[in-house]
Amino acid sequence: MLLVVDVGNTNIVLGLMEGFELRHQWRLTTRTYTTDEFGLAMLQLLALEGVDSATIEGAAIGCVVPSTLYAIQKGIRRYLGLECLVVGQGVKTGMPVRTDNPREVGADRIVNAVAAREAYGAPVLVVDFGTATTFDCVDSSGAYAGGVIAPGYQISAEALFTRTSKLPRVQVERPQRVVGTNTVHSMQSGLFWGYVGLVDGIAARCKVELGGEVPCVATGGLANLISGDSQEIDRVDDSLTLRGLRILWERNP
Repeated sequence: MLLVVDVGNTNIVLGLMEGFELRHQWRLTTRTYTTDEFGLAMLQLLALEGVDSATIEGAAIGCVVPSTLYAIQKGIRRYLGLECLVVGQGVKTGMPVRTDNPREVGADRIVNAVAAREAYGAPVLVVDFGTATTFDCVDSSGAYAGGVIAPGYQISAEALFTRTSKLPRVQVERPQRVVGTNTVHSMQSGLFWGYVGLVDGIAARCKVELGGEVPCVATGGLANLISGDSQEIDRVDDSLTLRGLRILWERNP
């Protein structure tokens, strides 16, 4: 089995892949861990699922929070005895990156693009609902063409609360009606339907620039919430990033 670790700004997602099938998945809050804290947390998660660590043959990491990377790498080395493939400069992706500065593109975005092209062909559009919401475009030649970065849903909700004196913090949920009859429902409506509009508007324009009939794949924490009312999202793929890490591990023996 392969241990795959997706380190985002909000969560660290760990998965165990057997081939390209996700057998187990866990989430930790992203923070600064010591080597031992991360290593012990990892062993406890494996033990809870009855997984023998000796069956894990390798590890791949995609990380957008550099301050966490050292402890995670060292924790995996110390407690599992494995060296990690870290997605970054020098890693073979099999995908040309046609941006002004390829080094600026986050590891998670390249991983998503590689996985989406492998599963759905090219061109393809990926929408990843993380701390920020990213739109990543793979063109008809199979190259990474660039994308869009927008404030995440939760960032938008927090900004509305912190930048106004009387509006409360509200739960992230789909309102039953667009027209709210109280402050909380009005805020939830503005956040939810405003975000659906943002996603559909940007996705539609990306599809035009990519050539029209382009499948749109959503992943990330809020993908299932938003996709049900989106006109542009065609499917939700919860394990897209983790499968992408598996693909890159195979390409970098």
